[in-house]
Amino acid sequence: MAVTTLSPVSQTSKITLPTGSTPGDVRNNTELPFQIYSDNSAVMFSQYFCTGAANQVGYTFKKLGGDVLDIEITTGSVFSAYEESVLEYSYIVNIHQAKNVLGSALGAATGTFDHHGESTVSGSQDKKNLRYPKWQFSYGKRIGQGMGTDAGFGGNTTIYSASVGVTEGIQDYDLQSVVEAEDADSDSLIYGKVNNKKAYITRVWYKTPHAMWRFYGYYGGLNTVGDLASYGQFADDSTFEIIPAWQNKLQAAAFEDAIYTRNSHYSYEIKNNRLRLFPSPTVSTPSRIWFEFYIRDDVFARDTEKDDGIDGVNNMNTLPFENIPYENINAIGKQWIRRFALALSKETLGQVRSKFGSIPIPGEAVSLNGSDLLSQSQAEQEKLREELKTTLDELTYAKLVEKEALMTESAMGVHSKIPYPVPIAMG
Repeated sequence: MAVTTLSPVSQTSKITLPTGSTPGDVRNNTELPFQIYSDNSAVMFSQYFCTGAANQVGYTFKKLGGDVLDIEITTGSVFSAYEESVLEYSYIVNIHQAKNVLGSALGAATGTFDHHGESTVSGSQDKKNLRYPKWQFSYGKRIGQGMGTDAGFGGNTTIYSASVGVTEGIQDYDLQSVVEAEDADSDSLIYGKVNNKKAYITRVWYKTPHAMWRFYGYYGGLNTVGDLASYGQFADDSTFEIIPAWQNKLQAAAFEDAIYTRNSHYSYEIKNNRLRLFPSPTVSTPSRIWFEFYIRDDVFARDTEKDDGIDGVNNMNTLPFENIPYENINAIGKQWIRRFALALSKETLGQVRSKFGSIPIPGEAVSLNGSDLLSQSQAEQEKLREELKTTLDELTYAKLVEKEALMTESAMGVHSKIPYPVPIAMG
């Protein structure tokens, strides 16, 4: 029996990568997965991307030996690899910038984004990830505000005040019930804000007539008032010394504090918002005791009176970062993108060739290198990612400050060794 002679119509694979492409091929390719950078909405900038993606075809053809052996991938595969590489570069750089700015950006306005990661605001060109931000120490301030609240200084929490009438012979007073009564009063500042929440008492005091009238006489004062201009401001046991005004202010404050602390004759304790006065009140006791308090909100509760950043940036996921525009990626980034796109194209080629271990031909078989291409591609991608991440980690703002400090110290050391010139008088 005669052996059949094979006469195939095609001597090569049905699909092979051509030697090159044009920007128009990229723009008209509807198979690009995302079409973020090839969109015609920004013709000039999309032209940059389309030119880069088209040039990548020739680069891939040469690097993978297309002029020696067929490369079984399409131009669309290369375009997609190039697009993915730009997005991967944008992803890694955005994470790097998030490390730089998150501490200061917390509480700032966030945004809404479409499936591409682009702002949904029509015509928005406000790329905040391209800005050099101001350092604001935002999280440290938020911690300080929380500590200020517990310390009784307010912080980011409103401090309220109320009072309770004092009755002779009664030592115990329920301050929580006073606060809840205020909450039920429609004319009160805290109307409807308590809602059975516990009031946190920060200060208790009572008011007496101001003690300043005692400052200038009858042995209750400090006897140093400065050079005053009117006799009516001091008494006959005062002395006259020329002293700065701030000393008088400090003396007055110290005297008021002494009366508040030493002369009150009363103390108190609070347990579960129940106030107990010591000693038992008498007819000479001030008629009312005042106290300051705050109502602790849920950590995610909005402040209805002011914007306190609750709805702003809270972590990396809410930073208003979009994809880095292709035109803002410099030569360093463009070369990384080319190399990464080549590794992705090699991965695609490896996937194609791995579908068959070999191709039978008359009297022989051609072994394919799909598995080798896949392992090489994965190693190259990982290497490129680590290379970029390592470089960026050395360029965080914190690292730059460390380097500048080291350079300043080194420069000072060099200058300290430079001899000063000695002036010589010429006769």
